[in-house]
Amino acid sequence: MLKNVLLNWAATVLTSVLFAAHALALGNPSFVSKSPTPEDFRLVDRKVSAHLLVDKNADAAIQLAMRNLQADIERVSGSRPVLLNKVNDVSTHTVIAGEIGKSALIDRLISEQRIDVSEIADKWESYLIQVVDEPLTGVDKALVIAGSDRRAVAYGIYEISEQIGVSPWYWWADVPVRKAERIYIDADTRVLDWPRVKYRGIFLNDEAPALTNWVKEKYGDYNHQFYEKVFELMMRLKANYLWPAMWNNAFNDDDPLNMVRAHEYGIVMGTSHHEPMMRADKEWNRYRENFGSGRGKGAWDYAVNADGLYDFWKEGAERNKPYDSIYTLGMRGQADTPMSEEQNIGLLKTIVKDQREILGEVFDDRPLTEVPQLWALYKEVQGYYESGMRVPEDVTLLWADDNWGNIRRLPTPEERQRSGGAGVYYHFDYVGGPRSYRWINVTPIAKVWEQMNLAYAYGADRIWLVNVGDLKPQEFPTEFFLRMAWNPETWPKERLAEFGELWAAREFGAEHAEEIAALIQGYSRHNGRRKPELLEPGTYSQHHYQEASRLDSELAEMVARAEDIYRKIPPRHRDAFFQLVLYPVKASAVVSQLYTATARNHLYASQGRADTNAFANKVEDLFALDASLSKQFHHINGGKWNHMMSQPHIGYTHWNNPPANTMPALARYQPHGEADMGVAVEGSGQFWPASGNLVLPEFSPYGEASHTIELFNRGTKPFDFSATTSAPWIHLSKTEGTVMQHTLPLSVSIDWENAPVGRHQESIDIRGTGWGSARVRVNSFKPDADTAQNSKGFVEAGGYVAIEAANFSRKRDADGAAWEEIPLHGRTHSSISVFPASDRVFENPQQAPFVEYDLTLFTAGEIRIQGLFAPSLNFRPGRGMRYAIALDDAEPQVVDILADLSPNAWETAVKDGVRKSESIHRVTKPGQHRLRIYAMDPGVTLQKILVDTGGLEPSYLGPPESRLVGTP
Repeated sequence: MLKNVLLNWAATVLTSVLFAAHALALGNPSFVSKSPTPEDFRLVDRKVSAHLLVDKNADAAIQLAMRNLQADIERVSGSRPVLLNKVNDVSTHTVIAGEIGKSALIDRLISEQRIDVSEIADKWESYLIQVVDEPLTGVDKALVIAGSDRRAVAYGIYEISEQIGVSPWYWWADVPVRKAERIYIDADTRVLDWPRVKYRGIFLNDEAPALTNWVKEKYGDYNHQFYEKVFELMMRLKANYLWPAMWNNAFNDDDPLNMVRAHEYGIVMGTSHHEPMMRADKEWNRYRENFGSGRGKGAWDYAVNADGLYDFWKEGAERNKPYDSIYTLGMRGQADTPMSEEQNIGLLKTIVKDQREILGEVFDDRPLTEVPQLWALYKEVQGYYESGMRVPEDVTLLWADDNWGNIRRLPTPEERQRSGGAGVYYHFDYVGGPRSYRWINVTPIAKVWEQMNLAYAYGADRIWLVNVGDLKPQEFPTEFFLRMAWNPETWPKERLAEFGELWAAREFGAEHAEEIAALIQGYSRHNGRRKPELLEPGTYSQHHYQEASRLDSELAEMVARAEDIYRKIPPRHRDAFFQLVLYPVKASAVVSQLYTATARNHLYASQGRADTNAFANKVEDLFALDASLSKQFHHINGGKWNHMMSQPHIGYTHWNNPPANTMPALARYQPHGEADMGVAVEGSGQFWPASGNLVLPEFSPYGEASHTIELFNRGTKPFDFSATTSAPWIHLSKTEGTVMQHTLPLSVSIDWENAPVGRHQESIDIRGTGWGSARVRVNSFKPDADTAQNSKGFVEAGGYVAIEAANFSRKRDADGAAWEEIPLHGRTHSSISVFPASDRVFENPQQAPFVEYDLTLFTAGEIRIQGLFAPSLNFRPGRGMRYAIALDDAEPQVVDILADLSPNAWETAVKDGVRKSESIHRVTKPGQHRLRIYAMDPGVTLQKILVDTGGLEPSYLGPPESRLVGTP
């Protein structure tokens, strides 16, 4: 049985009213009292603080958390509480923290039935927070944090820190604490919580130049002073697992205190997918000559240097035995490359057997099954598994995404029975083809939710690990990933927007939270459409559906909103706001607009427009603005984050980044000194006088209200123009005027009340300079009154119908499976997929759940219907990603989104952020029609539908959604 990930949705809805009003409790019910009563627990009141009590022999993770709580209370209230180790020194209000079975005081409260821990005592990392009356002599009230293990207690303590007003990002993003002189905890507080995913972690990777240069400037190297900041952040986010930076570093070898401090904070350490047995790749580089003998000495090749590698790995296991660790098994080529063809599955089996032998020898005080181990099925290693390679069932199978956020494989029903379980290695950052992306957040949380919801539902719940690159630009998705890992059931798809609002309210207050959340979701959606590193001048269409200009306007409006909030918020919030909101919004817009302006420059140059150079200048200004924004980032808070935005991100020509940002090639045009009219039209790159065949997109009462003609000067001397129409029902925004050296747009619209019925061809005549005039053809279509009256659903206009998938007319569920919307998912609006996620495959479309769309088509004959789907992969072996589609009563056509599994098809899909499918249908007569889409395989996620009746033009996102009529 798959997990029902919506199990707690009813409870979530019930409690949402409680914590929506108190955003400091991100996803958890708030227990900080807004209207204190005498029965509440007094944490601090006018400089009088409760005491903090922890056993002197308590684990270091608990003591560190209590010291941080002590500092947090002082940050919030200005009063520093006393931290005690003895019961006889406590005050009337005391915070008590301890581990069940190891804290005498906690065990006494349990035995006296003052607290009930039966629900958490045997659960991994589970804690209780409870207000207890008169727990000890001289103590009127206690706030008790009891945990099933050391990390559990620490998590409970950090939960209090967050709820009183200290963001987990208070240091890493300079989020100000929420000041308060009085802090009370509700008298009836009793919180039980525990993680649903056992190991929840991050991977600091691809860390040069940005993070590495910052670390070297601030700390000298990746030493324990740096990592203590990382460990504290992780614990505040309830994470517990880290793969450390490894490009040019070796965690254990660089600073012997790194591992010690990790353990003291409560962090479980690992090594990356290609670094076995807690040994870093760079350690081998440093010491390889000490391992092995003869011709194989120093070789990273088990076929010729088995003894040397065996000894190297054994040293790693012995060194890490005292500390919490997960041991990576297997072997790849050095520097994260595939093993050679000669190093086959048989050799890999030997490697794993010997690594397990090492662990058995080193950990002779426990069964080998109690030593955490994983096998990372990354890239070609998954192929070994599919070809029959297996590891013992207590080893966790760490499945991976495709480096672009699409999970390649999830456990089958049989694999879910393995005692070692399964996990997922995910990416917010990647170095490799088809294009490295390392600069900024490009992953909408709805995309994370869609994929990780599948992971949880299919039983991959042992390890969730995400590559966060430099960490700093990824604050928002990182927290969402870790919060979802803690409890996926708290964050159903219906709460994706709310997560952003709660997060924004916690960091910046409630006043602007909704708008800030929309900005974060907006820029990350835009970057998710196509990563900035992949942008080119021609990415968004200059000709069709006003795509490029629409997106430019959308981004400009986002920047204006972000700058307006920046001016309005208190000054002490501005550093954090710049880092978390304004910089990513503005920088994302700048890079996108830079490429759009480059495309406009190239287009204008090809047409000889006098204002060609204005767009070259705009590109140069935007390029300079990008550098200025990075510089501003590096100077905030006294230069605290110098280097953090130094990753090159403009001017890619192949998979890897250029050595420095590189401005696109620009055109310069020298206009002559006379007046020289040019005319261009929306929908075409042609222009008059070079071409006399200028045609505007077809007008329809169901299409765009207007289209545009552009008049431009090819010289420097101004000229006058006049424009006339061949029909009185064609309206122009201007019929005469003067064109200087800047393009002058004429808006063309139709007076539909007076326009004739049917299809008509008219023209606009534009006179200016030179012989003759420019003639622009105007095609219009107006249905008769009966046809218009009977139109229903999405109506064809301009030779196409565009539909956002969530806007279906009706649906049918089947066997408990239903198409449902994933808000905020996809490139333009949202997506739909079938829930709950299950193993169920509907081989017969007629028995499958479906969605249905009402259409009105004015075209008969053959049409093509494109589906734009999430670029998901066939995470179950031997299965595609199929749906079925039918128009009216036709037999459903079965379409496999993954019919083409070639590398080129995959590259196109991940670059575009969608997989496109196409089916051909026949329309027997114009009028009302029904389009039905059936779910067959799990995981199919539909974003948009494009019905091409003969006029669909190429564009990146497709046209905006068609007009919907005749529906309630």
